[in-house]
Amino acid sequence: MRIGLLAIFCVTAAAALAAAETKDLPPEEIIRKFAAKEAEFQKARENYTYRQSVKITELTPSGQPEGQYEIISDIIFSADGKRTEKVVRAPVSTLHLLLDPGDEQDLRNVQPFVLTTDKIPEYDVRYLGRQKVDEVPCYQFSVKPKRLEKGKRYFEGEIWVDDRDLQIVKTYGKGVGLLKKGDDNQYPRFETYREQIDGKYWFPTYTRADDTLHFKNMNQRLRMTVKYEDYKQFKANTTITFGEEVKDSGTKK
Repeated sequence: MRIGLLAIFCVTAAAALAAAETKDLPPEEIIRKFAAKEAEFQKARENYTYRQSVKITELTPSGQPEGQYEIISDIIFSADGKRTEKVVRAPVSTLHLLLDPGDEQDLRNVQPFVLTTDKIPEYDVRYLGRQKVDEVPCYQFSVKPKRLEKGKRYFEGEIWVDDRDLQIVKTYGKGVGLLKKGDDNQYPRFETYREQIDGKYWFPTYTRADDTLHFKNMNQRLRMTVKYEDYKQFKANTTITFGEEVKDSGTKK
C-alpha cells in the first residue's frame, strides 16, 4: 500500500507542478511552449497508422439528406516503410457540389490542424483567456494567417490548448486561401476534437461541420463528419517518407 500510494502521490504532484509552471506564464511564453509540444506531436503522429472516414451530406432547405460523398482510407506503411494511403471504401459521389483541391487540403492538413514552431511566424496568434473544454482547463487563442500564399491553405479560427500538456485539444474555424479571379469556391466552418491516445499526445479523433455555403447563385447546407480511428504506432526502424496522395474522386466546385 505504501508504494502504491507513493506512486499516486508522485503522479498527482507532477501534474500539479506542471500546471503551476504554466499558470502564470505570459501568453507569448505559452505560445512558444505549446508550439514546441505541437512539433513533437506532429513528428510522433507520422509514426502512427490510423483509419480516416469522411462523410459529406448535402441537406435540403427542410434539413433532409440529399447528395452524399463518402471515403474511408487507411493511413499505413508499405513494406519498405513508406507512409501511404489505401482507400478502403469510396462509393460514387452523389453530391451536386464537387470537391476541389482546397477541400482535399483542408481534409488532410487544416481540419486536423497542428500549430508547430515553424508555422507560428505565418499566423497572428492572440490570447483570449481561459476556458474549459469538456472539463479540461484550457488556454484559448484566436489564430489568423498573416498573409495568404498561392497554393497554400491556412486555418483561421480559434484553438484551445490544454493548460497542463500544452497541446491543442479543440479547434473551431475554417480553411482559407487565395482564390483565382472569378472562382466561387466556399468552405464550411468546422470543429475538430482531439483525445489523448498514447498517454502523452492528443490526437485528432473527430471533425464535424454543419454549415450553409453561400455561393453567388445559390445556398447549400452541408453536414460533414470526419473520424480518425484505430491509431497504432509503427515500430519498424526505417526512414519514413509520405507516399503519393490518393486522388479524390471528386472534382472542382
